[in-house]
Amino acid sequence: MKRRLLLQSSVAAAVAASVPSSRALAAAIATLSEAGGNVNAVTGGGVQVTLEQAAIKELGDSLRGRLLLPGAEGYEAARHVLNPIIDKHPALVVQPSGAADIMNAVTFARERELLVAVKCGGHSFSGKSTCEGGMQIDLSSFRSARVDTEARKAYVAGGSLLGELDHESMAHGLVTPAGTVSHTGVGGLTLGGGFGRLARRYGLALDNVTGVDIVTADGKLLHADANEHADLYWGVRGGGGNFGVVTSFEFQLHSMNRTVIGGDVVFPMKDLPNVLRFYADQVASAPDDLYLDFVVSSDIGKEDGAVILHACYSGPEQQAEQVLAPIRKAGTPVHDGIKAVDYVAIQRAWDNADPRNTGSYLKSGFIDEFPDRLVDTIVQNYKAFNERGTTLFFQHSGGAIGRVPAGATAFAHRKAIANMFALVEWPLAESRESHVKYIKEYWKEFEPFTDGWYTNDVADHADKTVNRNYQGNYERLVQIKNTYDPTNLFRLNANVKPTA
Repeated sequence: MKRRLLLQSSVAAAVAASVPSSRALAAAIATLSEAGGNVNAVTGGGVQVTLEQAAIKELGDSLRGRLLLPGAEGYEAARHVLNPIIDKHPALVVQPSGAADIMNAVTFARERELLVAVKCGGHSFSGKSTCEGGMQIDLSSFRSARVDTEARKAYVAGGSLLGELDHESMAHGLVTPAGTVSHTGVGGLTLGGGFGRLARRYGLALDNVTGVDIVTADGKLLHADANEHADLYWGVRGGGGNFGVVTSFEFQLHSMNRTVIGGDVVFPMKDLPNVLRFYADQVASAPDDLYLDFVVSSDIGKEDGAVILHACYSGPEQQAEQVLAPIRKAGTPVHDGIKAVDYVAIQRAWDNADPRNTGSYLKSGFIDEFPDRLVDTIVQNYKAFNERGTTLFFQHSGGAIGRVPAGATAFAHRKAIANMFALVEWPLAESRESHVKYIKEYWKEFEPFTDGWYTNDVADHADKTVNRNYQGNYERLVQIKNTYDPTNLFRLNANVKPTA
């Protein structure tokens, strides 16, 4: 009998050891023991706390996914985000396999008032998807996209990337606006807005969300749509990660030809004034099915740069030439890359341009008009601008985005015709301080032309500007925050502070 029990326990141990979550938990506990048994962590308010080994083990036992501590395999990859100047060390990382794991992780964090970061694609320039000394919920193991062709809906797991949504939906001739870089996280992009190559035609990504499943700060899984928890549904569409961890998105899909016409037209730097004036004329008057970005960029240490117009036309093929021909006449092109292309392919076109293997810092702001003074400011100042590896670019807005009332969702910037960005890059070996100071000073030339900022992109912001940035929607967001996150557990965002 004892031999049979011994064999059974040995088999059970072997099976457990073969399960990734069990191996990760065993490694985590071993790491704990080596470190003295406890883990030092911080609360959302910055207070140092100690997490006891028994509590860590209990959390790990509650997960089907992985629990990672510093030193464990996979921890380093989890803690890093795309911006390499961000170097933070969570006290523990939860990699959930599903909503139940997220509920357990959030409950654990709430009971101990831990600082919490939620990571999807890791694109946050400001590094809000990782943290120092808190809990990181890393959704990279929680990805899937399913399409219901009859209902024209996509159901997307909270950790999914844009490429998964595009791939699955376009296989059926269906699409929803989803950013411009395929390895962007669906969650971060959508909760803050979600601009993309089809947004002028179909609205922002958040305009196409018909429902979400979300784990709120009390550890409960709620469904929010126009009929159920309608206040929360309103708030997550533009309020970012203030209210919880979205485990599933429900997107409306639209029929669209898989082939679009687009690409880059590159001009020499001497054409900057003419190309920029052309863009200023086009940005507000283009048809909804034309998406057009402007880029002027210089490489680190080089005196010259390039001017680029990036187009994506998704309208009737017979009208394409009429719509796109003026782009080629904006200057004297040195490269014309506009051609018929698979939509999923053009959505991957910038993937290799976005690894951010240099230090970088970004400033941005929405513009509601493109006056001659802004054109002149850009042209007159770019010589100083290109002393470093610097890019000034505009992402096209307007169209269907602007026809949604400012109060229909938490995202209020419906008047914007474009989002203006200034980005500086530098070799990682160099200190960031002088570069950040430089771009902040330079941005002062452009800030008077802006009307608020995109919460998904801004690296830092004062609390007082968050209120103004929601332009009339802030008080409603505070009430929702009071209801679903009264202790401000989810604060690593453009934070709406509760008053409850």
